[in-house]
Amino acid sequence: MSDNDQELQPVPPAGEKLQKVLARIGVGSRRDVEAWISEGRIKVNGVPATLGQRVDLHDAIAVDGKLIKREEAAEATRRVIMYNKPDGEICTRDDPESRPTVFDRLPKPREGRWINIGRLDINTTGLLLFTTDGELANRLMHPSYEMDREYAVRVRGEVDDEMIERLKAGVTLEDGPAKFTDIQKAPGGEGFNHWYHCVVMEGRNREVRRLWESQGVVVSRLKRVRFGPVFLNSDLPMGRWREMSQGEIDILAAEVGLQPVALPVLNLKAKEKLERLQRKSSRPLGRNERVRSLRPVQDAAPERDARKGRAEAPRKDRGSAVAERPSEMRKRTGKPQTDKPAGRGRGKPRD
Repeated sequence: MSDNDQELQPVPPAGEKLQKVLARIGVGSRRDVEAWISEGRIKVNGVPATLGQRVDLHDAIAVDGKLIKREEAAEATRRVIMYNKPDGEICTRDDPESRPTVFDRLPKPREGRWINIGRLDINTTGLLLFTTDGELANRLMHPSYEMDREYAVRVRGEVDDEMIERLKAGVTLEDGPAKFTDIQKAPGGEGFNHWYHCVVMEGRNREVRRLWESQGVVVSRLKRVRFGPVFLNSDLPMGRWREMSQGEIDILAAEVGLQPVALPVLNLKAKEKLERLQRKSSRPLGRNERVRSLRPVQDAAPERDARKGRAEAPRKDRGSAVAERPSEMRKRTGKPQTDKPAGRGRGKPRD
């Protein structure tokens, strides 16, 4: 290469994209930060930020007028918690109507804040993941990493093989084509009510409900039971959370190409407090803790009977909630295969 050729080489841009910096230190996911930039809520050196802007350690970044202390957040913390969402809660931090949110019951992290990995509708229950690592949240939600979501759904109406094949082949919704990558009938239900386990590869708004409704049937219950390699175990009561272990987090991070990050070291007082909160969160909700139910009145009695029957059954010891990905999924995504079985939701979901 000549000296002239060297002079013509483009100079790489200095710094790092603003949304990536703030996501890595847990201020919010990249999508959150991009929205805040568009709304004018972020300033760099006193000037409103722009999408794609790059910053370095010398730039002063403020969100809603509050300066981000970069030196205190030089290293990302990666904590992840699982939450079994009840119906009646919304997936936003603040609600003008003062409705309960999924953040109300979560422990307050010492560093950063909880970022929800995806959302569930107000009347959808089941697995939600939260993390303090914005880059992990962004990758888990990004379509390119193909994190499949599995739902247990109770359908009211006549379902035949042709309908299932149409849903797996793909239908056109108002926001474009959509499909289930898998549908399996599950035990439970009677008459026109039947349970199914279905899998989608995206997190589009009300996608599962709209897919079924496009075929003229009604979704009367919907619960997410898996997100990627993370399963909702039956020992996590509805309305409660559990912090994932180092090993579980490392498996989850490896799914999206991230290197392990050690959990923060807690002093004795902080560790004891976290253990107390975790023990409390392992117990079912008390009567005065329950949120309002959005289920029809006619469903109330069968649900009470089902809960009573489950309470009498012996509880299993808690195991890991994170499993290896299904082998067929690894073939499609180019990830190394494993001999471990993938498993599936266990029929009718437990509340």
